[in-house]
Amino acid sequence: MYEEKTMSASNSKAPHTVTLDNRRELRAAGVSKVDSFDEQTVVAYTSLGQMVVRGEGLHIEKLSVETGELTLTGTISSISYVGEEKRGGVLSRLFR
Repeated sequence: MYEEKTMSASNSKAPHTVTLDNRRELRAAGVSKVDSFDEQTVVAYTSLGQMVVRGEGLHIEKLSVETGELTLTGTISSISYVGEEKRGGVLSRLFR
């Protein structure tokens, strides 16, 4: 159990990159885990927050939480992120 925490903590510091080829293949780095997936939606946790990929016929071709690599194929219609982006709230902007 301790090893799992150490691996996910080290992946959370890995740089996050996304490469999308012709909306058919997505390669991402900095992925710590895949929370859920089906043919329309893949939810993955990255060093920059939760990444949600939507499309049709999505398949996970490669997933390595040790290296933080994820490869998806299918027809990709959108990529969105939820949470963990540190921009500061309203109060931080008021007190600059």
